[in-house]
Amino acid sequence: MSGREMDNANPTILNISELPSRRRKDKDGVDGPEDFGIQAIMMAKPSYAMDPFYLSDYSDTDSDDSSLEPIDEQEVYDLIAPISDPEHPLSLASLGVVKLQDVHLTSPSDLTNPAALTRVLVELTPTVTHCSLATVIGLGVRVRLEQALPPSYRVEVRIKEGTHSSAAEVNKQLGDKERVAAALENANLMGILKKMMKPCME
Repeated sequence: MSGREMDNANPTILNISELPSRRRKDKDGVDGPEDFGIQAIMMAKPSYAMDPFYLSDYSDTDSDDSSLEPIDEQEVYDLIAPISDPEHPLSLASLGVVKLQDVHLTSPSDLTNPAALTRVLVELTPTVTHCSLATVIGLGVRVRLEQALPPSYRVEVRIKEGTHSSAAEVNKQLGDKERVAAALENANLMGILKKMMKPCME
């Protein structure tokens, strides 16, 4: 990027056909409701309070929310697997940056409490231990999930322990909501995120 050498010019690439996937398609082959979340990034400034399931294109007053299946690790993985690496025209899943076994969901102890939150933790494995774009990748994963999941889900994205030389610093940046919001005001960064998330719309 920007004329500099890549951090990892020859990454290990996984066979896409062997990656775990349960992407739901409707009868027209269009992605299910979870894939509408990217529209917030492509069309407007991100909003952490946005509810992607209240889009007019998908609203259905006759639907019964009680019939919806709970979101699981596979579904979360499917949301982030197609995100493109900022350096390579490859997905984060095919590069092994995101892995199904590194997606963790923790349900609230009191399911009857409407204010209870489900915790989503995604641990990332950078392609090299000195990856300078680890924060950008983590930011893309965090924004993707915060825009696509219901408001009752709290998202945390971290660099997996022992996989990056500056993991503590990157994790601190990714965990600071104010710093994340400020970063998303940067037009250049938003351009990178839009490009990274374009495959999520396909």
